Amino acid sequence: MAAEGESSSLAVGPQPGVKYPISVLYCGNCTMPIEYCEYYPEYDKCKQWLEKNLPREFEKMVKLGEGDDGADGAGNDDDKKRQKRGGKGMMKAKKKDDSPKQVTVSRAPRGKKKSVTVVTGLSTFDIDLKVAAKFFGTKFACGSSVTGDDEIVIQGDVKDELFDIIPEKWPEIDEDFIEDLGDLKR
Repeated sequence: MAAEGESSSLAVGPQPGVKYPISVLYCGNCTMPIEYCEYYPEYDKCKQWLEKNLPREFEKMVKLGEGDDGADGAGNDDDKKRQKRGGKGMMKAKKKDDSPKQVTVSRAPRGKKKSVTVVTGLSTFDIDLKVAAKFFGTKFACGSSVTGDDEIVIQGDVKDELFDIIPEKWPEIDEDFIEDLGDLKR
């Protein structure tokens, strides 16, 4: 009988004082509802997007943020370091390296007579490595996989063909950006 008493206390249907249909505003940067932007690793970019596209909501968010930080309006370093609720977040903010854009191609022995071709440096040109590995696998009719942070391993010795195929598939990579490292030990 306690279950019936509990269910009768919950209101069914529209709630008084709530305007329907409920509209939720989403951030154009992180694609989450704007009240969850603070948990996104690149919160500053979300703030910039809000300020540009939804200035009223940005003003509300700034006023709410001032009350949370304390009397002086500056947050503590401990608050920044401490993990917020909800796990690790969607993703870590990627660090942009100013390293030279260079694609390296090398051959590595595998067993007695077999070899693999290793391609590194495609991510410096903002190329999705999974898509590139899939392309190489279908182009050469062999196995191809992403093995490291910026490394694709293609089964077989296809090093010479890559010098023609990579600039053809991705025009932003010139043949001058592709370096041949020769035979390497993995």
